[in-house]
Amino acid sequence: MLQVVVEQVTAELEQRSAARRAQYLARLEIAATRDPRHKLGCSNLAHALAAQADDARLIMKQGGAPHIAIVSSYNDLLSAHAPLKDYPDRLKLALAKAGATSQFAAGVPAMCDGITQGEAGMQLSLFSRDLIAQATAIGLTHAIFDGGLYLGVCDKIVPGLLIGALHFGHLPAVFVPAGPMHSGLANKDKAAVRQRYVRGEVSRDELLAAEQAAYHQEGTCTFYGTANTNQMLMEAMGLHVPGSAFVHPHTPLRDALTDEAARLVARNSRQGERYLPLGKQIDARALVNAVVALLASGGSTNHGMHLPAIARAAGYELIWEDFAALSKVVPLLARVYPNGAADVNQFQAAGGPGWIIRELLDAGLMHADAQTVADEGLQAYAREPWLDGDRLAWRELPKQSPAPDIVRTAQQPFDAQAGLALLSGNLGRAMLKTSAVDPAHWHVRAQALVFESQEAVQAAYARGELVGDLVLVVRFQGPRANGMPELHKLMPLLANLQEAGQQVALVTDGRLSGASGQVPGALHLTPEAAVGGSLAKVRNGDWIELDALQGVLRVELSEAELAAREPASAPEELTPGFGLGLFAAQRRLVGPADQGATTLF
Repeated sequence: MLQVVVEQVTAELEQRSAARRAQYLARLEIAATRDPRHKLGCSNLAHALAAQADDARLIMKQGGAPHIAIVSSYNDLLSAHAPLKDYPDRLKLALAKAGATSQFAAGVPAMCDGITQGEAGMQLSLFSRDLIAQATAIGLTHAIFDGGLYLGVCDKIVPGLLIGALHFGHLPAVFVPAGPMHSGLANKDKAAVRQRYVRGEVSRDELLAAEQAAYHQEGTCTFYGTANTNQMLMEAMGLHVPGSAFVHPHTPLRDALTDEAARLVARNSRQGERYLPLGKQIDARALVNAVVALLASGGSTNHGMHLPAIARAAGYELIWEDFAALSKVVPLLARVYPNGAADVNQFQAAGGPGWIIRELLDAGLMHADAQTVADEGLQAYAREPWLDGDRLAWRELPKQSPAPDIVRTAQQPFDAQAGLALLSGNLGRAMLKTSAVDPAHWHVRAQALVFESQEAVQAAYARGELVGDLVLVVRFQGPRANGMPELHKLMPLLANLQEAGQQVALVTDGRLSGASGQVPGALHLTPEAAVGGSLAKVRNGDWIELDALQGVLRVELSEAELAAREPASAPEELTPGFGLGLFAAQRRLVGPADQGATTLF
């Protein structure tokens, strides 16, 4: 039986989105009436066939077999995407065996947040999601395809691919991951070296050696940040081959899973056995399942923006109050760094996404009847894949946790409530990731210390100015101000302050993503400072209260005094040499964080 709050949130999502969803489905139905290839002019079709082999040309002209688009975010700048290099050729062979033809329709941009952290290029990171969606649409707009395979892993890339694919929601879709790198230096040990470097206790060479020991080969980074949360959510939304999220690259099992993705997308096309258009698959049930999986696994705060943006692409209005309501009834079932010591490889070995989904299904916290690309609905995602000889198969997971420090049952969770809190008050609304924060630090009341850049905070720390209990305010970091870069350079120094006995918290209209650590951070504050949010009026010495348990974020000023204050002005300088000026239109048009921080809707 479905848990009552899950049922209620789903019903409210459907009700508030009824008009928007109806319009989306009406557009989908119009698109579905088009007959790919047959209604193209002869010159148009000839261009599509020109680079194809003779047998593929014949099959495409006859039109009885599905023709599948391959859209990839491959580059070898991202370790997570480097394994995707050979996927198109492998997928084309697997599609041919399934009786389908295919073409590489589009390559989409993919930037590495790990490389751009703390650099000006990070100001383009969030905007890249919408650009990826647009690039996906450019590939699909040739109107010759019957389905799509979407290759991507990391932060903004998978949400961007999904948003783009949903604009072609009459086509079936399967998402194809690449898997994590093998474990290197433990994430907790890496973080400790970073903190020591900030304190001046280790050299740059020692820090670099530690970082290289952690990030050391092809594959996704092994902490549970946005990239790996993406993969968890693709499982929960039924968009993967079941269990493919965290299988290593370049292994026989990974190859078999990739081949199965080709078979499924062909099978789910109009020419196949089971027509499953993406736009109908991603409904209110799928979106709620994604939020529940995010909460239960302690996933990335970035999905407080990505999931609302994805929902809007499918005709839904998913709001932060939905996250908050579900967080009160969804238990925390996983401890994966930064919410624990384990990395994603250890999480996978302990049961991984299959364990989380099984426990949530058994507890009535997910919609078991949601449609998925696999045959058996969401129950297919509650097992683990393996190779039975040369045959891809799935098997049941153990009933008792093999690693209770990493995964637990819904009856004996790490916490009865999940890992995200919605904060509100006279400063606006923000999200806080509680799952990595000791409850002793869930309530902080201290005086504000106000900065307008990450670099200014680092300089003040180096000068020894961050003393005593404090609420660090870092403003003009929202999407309108500068593209909403992640502020990871703040975490080691804030952790040092906390470990020294200071009560500290962060309040920002910027973001920290899935690597949010042990310090309470009120993130994605909206309205942001650049559009007149109250954060622009905060001054040094103001008392600020942050209370994750009560959901409170406020500055201790009267309504009249806050209204009378003049807001600070946003810095206007753009760092030259990073192409930031090309994204001026995005900064003007982007919506607020709680509506997805998107330029597209």
